[in-house]
Amino acid sequence: MSLGASQLPLPAILTLLGVLLPGPGGAQISVEPPKAIIPRGGSVQVTCIATCDEDTFFGLETQLMKREVAHGNNRKTYELSNVQEDSAPICFSNCHNNQTTATTSLTVFWFPERVELESLPHWQPVGKNLTLRCQVEGGAPRPHLSVVLLRGEEELSRQTKVNLTEVTATVLAGRDDHGANFSCRTELDLRSEGLGLFQNVSAPRQLRTFVLPVTDPHLAAPLIMEVGTRWLVNCTLVGLFPASEAQVMLVLGEQKLEPTVKYNDDFLWASAWVEAKSEEEGTHQLTCAVILGNQSRRSQQTVTIYSFPAPSLTLSQPEVSEMTVVSVECKAHAGAMVTMLSGAPAGPPASSVQFQLNVTAEDNGHSFLCSAALEVAGEVLYKNKTLKLHVLYGPRLNEKDCPGNWTWQEGSQQTLRCQAWGNPTPKLDCRQNGTGFLLPIGDLRPVKREISGSYVCRAKSSRGEVIREVVVNVIYHDNNVIIIVLVTALVIVSVVLTGAYLYNRQRKIREYKLQKAQEAAAMKLNTPP
Repeated sequence: MSLGASQLPLPAILTLLGVLLPGPGGAQISVEPPKAIIPRGGSVQVTCIATCDEDTFFGLETQLMKREVAHGNNRKTYELSNVQEDSAPICFSNCHNNQTTATTSLTVFWFPERVELESLPHWQPVGKNLTLRCQVEGGAPRPHLSVVLLRGEEELSRQTKVNLTEVTATVLAGRDDHGANFSCRTELDLRSEGLGLFQNVSAPRQLRTFVLPVTDPHLAAPLIMEVGTRWLVNCTLVGLFPASEAQVMLVLGEQKLEPTVKYNDDFLWASAWVEAKSEEEGTHQLTCAVILGNQSRRSQQTVTIYSFPAPSLTLSQPEVSEMTVVSVECKAHAGAMVTMLSGAPAGPPASSVQFQLNVTAEDNGHSFLCSAALEVAGEVLYKNKTLKLHVLYGPRLNEKDCPGNWTWQEGSQQTLRCQAWGNPTPKLDCRQNGTGFLLPIGDLRPVKREISGSYVCRAKSSRGEVIREVVVNVIYHDNNVIIIVLVTALVIVSVVLTGAYLYNRQRKIREYKLQKAQEAAAMKLNTPP
């Protein structure tokens, strides 16, 4: 004990000991239970127990609604109701003018009133960070509260002892995230308090990811279109995901086209028919826009719609008699120029070209060609027009087309050719003098001797008549002469063969006799005298 304390007056020391030491019999106050966890708005019973060797005044001090439900010697039980927040009620007692206290700890638990994942972007680019935000309102005790961010059932982030109303996590968006559901879940873990694990999950939100290449679509369309024609325009783009959810817009000037769209993996192909109408003549912008997510890619091309009718080609008389003068004229439509008219003298292009022709029979069926040119968007286009001239003239039979003399071998295959000319086409027949036999013109057949003779070929039309004499000669041999010739030839051959045989036999006999004489002479020379 310090010197200061030993010098205190005795009454003061006794008073101090009365405060610090328990009263007679070890008087004190206790509480049951010393701690409790209850749901918010719930009730709990608290018992204050006093130990004192004399009657004592004791009770429970709290701001909560309380009601005494039981009492006995040195014991009182209170029911605390509608507990909304954590509280620490105090049991107290006065014994021998000394006051003692005991505190019970009441912990209120309740589940979050709101667990919600904030709306995700309508579209999220692949390869970009996405921030998930979960709003959590309420819930206690917070030291036991965790917030989990989920992709489907996969846990992306977990935060414990949450004291904030917003919990965030960042993920890198990928193609696999397209169509995936994201959510957040709260977990109130009261297992250490003898209770369970309580979970609450937000409504899922679906994510849509996309890839749109930096390249623009490829637009394939004609640079020029003629009024009255129909063309197919194509728009393609490679490298987008998901291709099937891309939108395509094809617009020509003020006209919105209706494309047919096809998809294949990351490839998109759109096509539409364009009808060039006269009221749309002029220059227009053809636009193809591919829209995916919150982005778009577009390409444009200038298209010129033009009108270019073929030139007008006229003859003063489309059908005339020979030795008549005919005027030939070619006119180009507005904006075009005539570049060539067959039969006309060469000259510079003009809007109209004409000339006159003194026609002959050789001009029948002559085709006149007129060509006109028009420049459209830097390209020179050409249109042609043809027209035939019909010349009326009388029948004609000449040596070239109808020979005057035919000489053929009997039995040979021949085509009887005789062509009459004229406009209108004349009617032709060739009849044998005297018999009236009709010569089969144009037929291919074996030649017979009966057609030999002189014929009159007559060509006749409304323009007149012409006559030509034709002679047909057929070469043939009599059968009796042939037999005599054959027999004579056979006799001659037989005589020749017989003579040759006899001559050859006599030659061999002479050669044999000569050989025998030579052998006899040799034997005489070899015999001794």
